[in-house]
Amino acid sequence: MNFHQKPITYVAQVNLKVLDLERSLAFYKEVIGFKVLTKTERTAQLTADGKTVLLTIEQLENAEPKMGRTTGLYHFALLLPKRSDLAKIVRHFVEIGLQFGSSDHLVSEALYLSDPDGNGIEIYTDRNPAEWTWRNGEVNMTVDPLDFPDLLSIGQKQSWKGLPGDTVMGHIHLHVAELARTETFYTEGLGFEAVCRYGTQALFISSGKYHHHIGLNTWNGVGAPQPSENSVGIQSYTLILEDEAERERVMANLKRMGAAVAVENNQVITSDPSGNRIVLEV
Repeated sequence: MNFHQKPITYVAQVNLKVLDLERSLAFYKEVIGFKVLTKTERTAQLTADGKTVLLTIEQLENAEPKMGRTTGLYHFALLLPKRSDLAKIVRHFVEIGLQFGSSDHLVSEALYLSDPDGNGIEIYTDRNPAEWTWRNGEVNMTVDPLDFPDLLSIGQKQSWKGLPGDTVMGHIHLHVAELARTETFYTEGLGFEAVCRYGTQALFISSGKYHHHIGLNTWNGVGAPQPSENSVGIQSYTLILEDEAERERVMANLKRMGAAVAVENNQVITSDPSGNRIVLEV
């Protein structure tokens, strides 16, 4: 399972804007199981292994509640290392009375919930890639009911102790305004491959034959507007590229396509056609 390390391009970190830092911290520690790596009056870096930042949260000075029907975050997805880890967090959610959704996607088994600001979260485990079905370059994914009796039959005596240290940011799924230019940006610009389509409304892309590192959908409406700068939601997400040469190649591709590429605070930043900000790191 080497879909989140070089030479593959993958999502490593998601940066969120929230209304209330302390409320969000309580949720992400007690419900999701993150550890706090660093904290200031308005920001916090969250980790699973005590050293790698997977999520940052920032309380804006003039933060506004999450706007509906805009582009931005659909969900970020935390990939747990083992199926027994998923079973443990299901038991934890049941114990604290948390409502959550679930699905069997064939390639993975997933839980769905939202943080106090309405930011979507997926927590999942992958099935063995040898069990994934590929046809003509596309992977077969579906939305089937999760088999909870089978899932909960494993690791019954193990208690939940937060996120396992080798949890990674598995993927991100974004609301976008349209798919044609968006697909060009992510494939020809950033170098991803389209690996699954749901009609004309959703597209899944990946590097290295993963089922998806990024999902893109128009479920908030074709032509959906961007949220305001102060709106709760995603501030940016970080892509890790193989090396500096690959980053230079990607930057050249993006500039050739007319996409904006800027250097801010020693970070290379671009935005997709729907305004979702991306930090390009090596």
